[in-house]
Amino acid sequence: MKLMQMADAVRYPRMTTAELRETFLLEEAFVPGAITLAYVDLDRAVLGGAVPTDKTLMLETYPELRAEYFCERRELGVFNVGGEGTVTVDGTAYELGKLSCLYVGRGSKSVTFASKDASAPAAFYLLSYPAHTEYPTKMVTFAELEAGAVHLGSEETCNKRSIYKAIFLDGIKSCQLVMGFTLLAPGSNWNTMPPHTHMRRSEVYFYFDVDAAQRVMHLMGPADETRHLVLSDRSIVVSPGWSIHAGVGTKSYGFCWGMGGENQRYDDMDPVAIADLK
Repeated sequence: MKLMQMADAVRYPRMTTAELRETFLLEEAFVPGAITLAYVDLDRAVLGGAVPTDKTLMLETYPELRAEYFCERRELGVFNVGGEGTVTVDGTAYELGKLSCLYVGRGSKSVTFASKDASAPAAFYLLSYPAHTEYPTKMVTFAELEAGAVHLGSEETCNKRSIYKAIFLDGIKSCQLVMGFTLLAPGSNWNTMPPHTHMRRSEVYFYFDVDAAQRVMHLMGPADETRHLVLSDRSIVVSPGWSIHAGVGTKSYGFCWGMGGENQRYDDMDPVAIADLK
């Protein structure tokens, strides 16, 4: 696995664009026929993608984990942004359509990924954190998530969006992983405004359904020292607790948010006034 070592808020202001991208951004994690993962020293997160084509892919353990199997001491969130696919956990198959989410509990020994159609493969986004207890593996479909969607923003502020919570306190139970996604309405392009930080949890943003000719500008850093990363489709950004995490696209898009850390409260955040951004 690639090792991603985070910079702190002291080093961050002196970093070049290339250094920011190397430190906080994971690109090209969705390789056809492969599983591509990175290990982040912040909260010991593992993130990446699995794109099965004509063969089933198995989630192996890695030397960095010092574990007999991947989920020996970990829990895993799986989010599909591609064609229909199947994730099989210890012999039980879960069929994931686009925008379906699966939680894989600690102690699951065998996890495999397959696509229904190799010409339109599934694209599984993977996010994992250490777990200290076991919760059952469970799946939720996009249709099921729609019933509890939260609609925020407005056309006037260009941030009309729907939030879908999958793994959280009142949804699929987990040890520390929180995971869901946001879809922006056509004509809207701002996410996570007003911005905020939460020192008790790090967060990972995964941007998807970004048209090939379009880009997302991801804002990061302390409120008075912001920078941005220009992102293409299926880019993954790690956000430390001291950093805001917001973005604006040249066209509407979707993004999956995932967190791990001190607590699982979705509303535990320290707001930043838009007028205070610099």
